[in-house]
Amino acid sequence: MRKRMPSLLLLLAVGCGGGASYNYARTYEPLSAEKGHLSRSEAPVSLEQVKRDPNGYKADELGWFGVVTGMGDLSDGKTRISLSLRAHQERHLCGDERGSSCRVTVSEKDLGPFTVDVALNPEEKLGQDRVWFGSLLRVYGHPTGEYDTEGGPLLDVTYFRHFPRGTYVTTASRGGMRR
Repeated sequence: MRKRMPSLLLLLAVGCGGGASYNYARTYEPLSAEKGHLSRSEAPVSLEQVKRDPNGYKADELGWFGVVTGMGDLSDGKTRISLSLRAHQERHLCGDERGSSCRVTVSEKDLGPFTVDVALNPEEKLGQDRVWFGSLLRVYGHPTGEYDTEGGPLLDVTYFRHFPRGTYVTTASRGGMRR
């Protein structure tokens, strides 16, 4: 019995803990705080549309997935994060038949750069699960009309969700995971 307890505790911690935060499910499940943002960003707006006419989309809330490619602190306490836009795959890849083995899945292909300015809390700045290079962010925001140094649009973020490295996969994982 003694040997089983740590395994049981680990199973309970994984089953009841961070899985919901990281969306270990077959399809994307928004957090309760995210639902309103998701419904407002339902109409797909491409990166190219925003690059051509950023001012035309200032009133639209966009919901994009991006992999962190750069970070820097700003003088106002926010963090400027450079991202590589990725397409979300509606049906996530799974390690086996259990939904808990599924991971949010985005395209391996970089669709272009964009940048966001966000206020990170201390937990998001430090530690193993901090927002860092290679993290995936689901950001909701409005184009500011400005461009980053790579020509991508700058978004004013109203909400974001963080997936640390290892809690999501790209379509490159198709060979080792099921659909």
